[in-house]
Order: sequence, then C-alpha cells, then structure tokens
Amino acid sequence: MNFESSKEYASLLDSKDPLKNCRDLFFYPKVKGIKNTIYLCGNSLGLQPKSVNNLLEKELELWSKRGVLGQHERWEKFHEDLAYPTSKLVGAKPSEVVIMNALTVNLHLLLVSFYKPTKTRNKILIERGAFPSDQYAIESQIRFHGYSPKQCLIEIKPREGESCLRIEDIQDKIKEFGSEIATILIGGVNYYTGQLMDMKTITKYGKDVGAKVGFDLAHAIGNVDLHLNKWNVDFAVWCSYKYLCAGPGAPGGVFINEIYHNWDGPRLEGWWGNKKETRFKMEPKFKGIKSAEGWQLSNAPILGMVPLKASMEIYDKIGIKSVREKSIKLSSFLEYLIFNNIPEVSIITPKNINDRGSQLSLKIENGRSIFDYISKKGIICDWREPNVIRVTPHPLFNTYTELFNFIQILKESLND
Repeated sequence: MNFESSKEYASLLDSKDPLKNCRDLFFYPKVKGIKNTIYLCGNSLGLQPKSVNNLLEKELELWSKRGVLGQHERWEKFHEDLAYPTSKLVGAKPSEVVIMNALTVNLHLLLVSFYKPTKTRNKILIERGAFPSDQYAIESQIRFHGYSPKQCLIEIKPREGESCLRIEDIQDKIKEFGSEIATILIGGVNYYTGQLMDMKTITKYGKDVGAKVGFDLAHAIGNVDLHLNKWNVDFAVWCSYKYLCAGPGAPGGVFINEIYHNWDGPRLEGWWGNKKETRFKMEPKFKGIKSAEGWQLSNAPILGMVPLKASMEIYDKIGIKSVREKSIKLSSFLEYLIFNNIPEVSIITPKNINDRGSQLSLKIENGRSIFDYISKKGIICDWREPNVIRVTPHPLFNTYTELFNFIQILKESLND
C-alpha cells in the first residue's frame, strides 16, 4: 500500500473510511487531565457499545415486572439468538457454536472430550509462548490423566533470533511426534507477537497424523477471517471482551465441529446441555443436545450476555469482511509510519498482512520507560514483559489520524 507520512494524509484516509461512523457507536474513554486520549487496546478490552444501556434496561425491566416468568418468555432461548451472528464470525454452522462460560473454563470442558490420552498417544502440542492460562489448563489436564507435562507437552518455538513460528517448523514437529500426539492446541493469533497462524494448514497436518486439532481464538475472533468448518477444525474456544467489545468478563464461546454432535464420548454434563424437549421434566438420565449446545452446563448469564448481543448486532450489520479490510489498512499505515519516522523501533509481528491481525507488537529498548511516558500522554495500549508494547488499532473505533498522533508522541518519547 502507498501511504504518506502527514496529518493531512491521515485525515484524508479518515474522510474516505467507509466505517468512519462506527466510532459513534461506542463510548470513548478519557485519561484524566488529557484532552485527546488515544485508545489502542482493543486487543485487551474493547470499548462499550452505546446500545448496551438500553438493551440492559429491557432485561432489568422484564425481571422487575415478570420475575421468573421472564425465564420462559425470553431468557430460556436468549443465548440462541447469538448463535447465527457468531457462526458467521468463525465460519461455522449455527449448530456448531454456543456462547457459554469463560474461555479457560470452556477449554477445560473441551479438553475433557478432545484430549483422551492413551499409553501410546498422550502428547499435547502447543506453541511456546502461548497465553499462560492455556498452558496452565493443558498442563493440569495432562496431570489429571496421570501423565507428566515433561513427557507429554510438546512446545514449538521460533528459530534462534526469530520471534514468530514458521509453518514448516510446525509441520516438522507434528511429523516428528506423529502418532504420539493426541491433541494440538494453538492460539489462532498469538497474544504476544500478534502472529496469525495458518490454521487451515495446521489442522490438515494434525488430522493427517490422527490428532484432534483445536484453537484458542481469543485474539482472532472479530479480528481476522475464520472458516472453522471449512478447515475441518475439531474444536475452538474464545473470549468476547477483546475485539468483540462485550465487556469485562463477558461470556466466551465454543466451536464444536458438526461431526461430533452425535457425541457418545467423555464430557462433563449439566442440565442446560440436556435435550430441550425434556430439560424441564427433570429426568435423572442425561440426554444431550445433538449440537455444540450439548456441552453446556448451566443456563445463560443473561445480564452478562446483553453487552455481547449489543456488539454482535454491530458486527452482524457491518460484516467481518469490511472489518478485516480496514484492519489491514490501519495496521499497514501504522507500520509505514513506524518505519518512516522511528526506524529504531522494531516490529516483531509478521510483515505479511496475511500473517497478522490488527495488533502490532513493538520491541523497544528501554521499553518500560517509553511505555510509562506515552501512557502519561494519554496513550492507552499495553506492556508485556520483557520488552514489548502491544499497539492495536480497532477498525470499529480507531482512526488514521489517531495513529499519526500516536507516532508523534512515541517519537517524542524516544527523543526525550
């Protein structure tokens, strides 16, 4: 892409942006004492849609006026309304997705089903530098089955001197352990480097050796194009408070490939996963729903799902294609500004736009002091040890002018 490094050019990009009015759909935070806050932390917590209050008030009003009657009038099927828009974001059928619980809870639930170690096939493959909660969950699952993480956990790491994984190295590692691998779990977009993994290819490699293949999509959903059903992915989990802007601690979601919907294997069961026709008959024997909903345990947290419903209405109207197109342009413009204004800052996120989402991870000498400086100037992004500042322009509420202004402040911090 051909860009120019000027505020006038950034303003021109903003004026031609087809999503420029989306910013008005969100509340924009302010740092006390700073006139122009720049929020570049959508990879950590998305902003609040303005429609949340009205939607929440409707549910509170129903509760106040109808009490338990609201359960059968609306809340019993509340989560079902989220299935279709969610399925479009992850490239699935509505029956393959369900909103429930939190990400790590869901990961544990799905590993019960998709990690079934035997004496000869008991290893789990992940990327080194996976989000710590994934690592904790996987290691505890291995121990739960009576095995040792030292023997059963395979970590793929970048080559010496590199920050990101190469697909050929992932393939080689899968081939090396082959029939010993029970499950593969990879972050769809790495939380630290911002690398977008080739999930289609990884799934093929894993399935070729007989492994179950799943992905943590916390940094991928609402950020990049996903085609889980087409790629033949077995399972996936995600949270919804990052790019999906569903609020702190919002319920997560799961994808379970339709080939497993007639499930007769191990899983943890609860009454909300029971067939809807007999759920309220309170029968002692569990009869699972033949869809991803069969993995549900409890009824939906309605008040927690309302903000997600608000944000999904925005995504459903705009479409992930338009979001992704702006994401690519925003991150490319940011990359251009860094290279042309502060070349001493290195970007560890892949340069190829097909290998990354919105996030750019900046590696800076004395990075902590730089981060503290820009934070005091009203820049909201985040710091990750030992030396990375994660900067993420969100297509729904960030502007090109903000990126230009951010670079000026970052440049100032380096020269101070």
